[in-house]
Amino acid sequence: MTLPWVAFAVIRIVGLEDGFLVEALAFTPYVAASAIGPVLVAVLLRVWPAAVLAAVVCAALLVAVVPRGFGGPTEPVGGEGPTLRVLAANMEFGRGAPETLVELAADLDVDALGIEELTPFLAHSLEERGLSELLPHGVVHAKEGPGGIGLYARFPTGPSRRIQLPGGFPMIEAPVELPGAPAIALAAVHTNPPTASRWEEDLNALPAAEDDPLRIMFGDFNATLDHAAFRDLLGRGYEDAAATLGDGLTPTWPVGRDTLPALFAIDHVLADERVGIRDFSVHEIAGTDHKAVYAELVLPAG
Repeated sequence: MTLPWVAFAVIRIVGLEDGFLVEALAFTPYVAASAIGPVLVAVLLRVWPAAVLAAVVCAALLVAVVPRGFGGPTEPVGGEGPTLRVLAANMEFGRGAPETLVELAADLDVDALGIEELTPFLAHSLEERGLSELLPHGVVHAKEGPGGIGLYARFPTGPSRRIQLPGGFPMIEAPVELPGAPAIALAAVHTNPPTASRWEEDLNALPAAEDDPLRIMFGDFNATLDHAAFRDLLGRGYEDAAATLGDGLTPTWPVGRDTLPALFAIDHVLADERVGIRDFSVHEIAGTDHKAVYAELVLPAG
């Protein structure tokens, strides 16, 4: 009776991410919530060895999941500098409502916006609705299908680089200088989904946090905190804004389906661990299957 939960716990703890197991691991919070069931059944039946094993498995899964539901704001290392507000939105083949995204960017007073699955038509529609007036700088690589991406910024950006990840999706990174802060690099990210090949290679190819510049990455990582490859990425010098503030269980995908609620947190804002994290929220945009993710960050004084 407890064997399925035992097997799942082993897969999660060891980090086995081959084939269908990659997708299965995204269900870890739900498996953890159900793990109390075998404990109660074993206790009621007075099968004590099974009850002990089930309790250990339940505890292991809860330890893996529960901490991301607790947290609070953090302070930047070395003193408080300027605030940076970032927003990322996967617009699902360009179908997301452009007017909603522009209004959201204005309401949140964002300084940087990353858009995944940015098509030429959507880019034009955003321009017509005044996005360039809010965020006049950055770089755009619009493309039909899921391969387009854009990085819009309030502040002037330096020479950008477009990195083709192993799975074929792009990443855009551009340096930005804010008065009173060290040099930073903003990166709009879109990795392959785990149903496709080279998903893990995409995550491994994302740059680590470095001494200079401070790097902030945001977008659709197609991975949750229960994927070892994503946790390895965090281990290279990043903090997940949602998990830091106790919102790590807030799902961002899928949205807009009549029979299925949002289940998985696959869209993220990752900040160099020296950056303070003050706020995080998710926002629904009509026409797309992803919720947009927003974070308010506090840069170190520089």
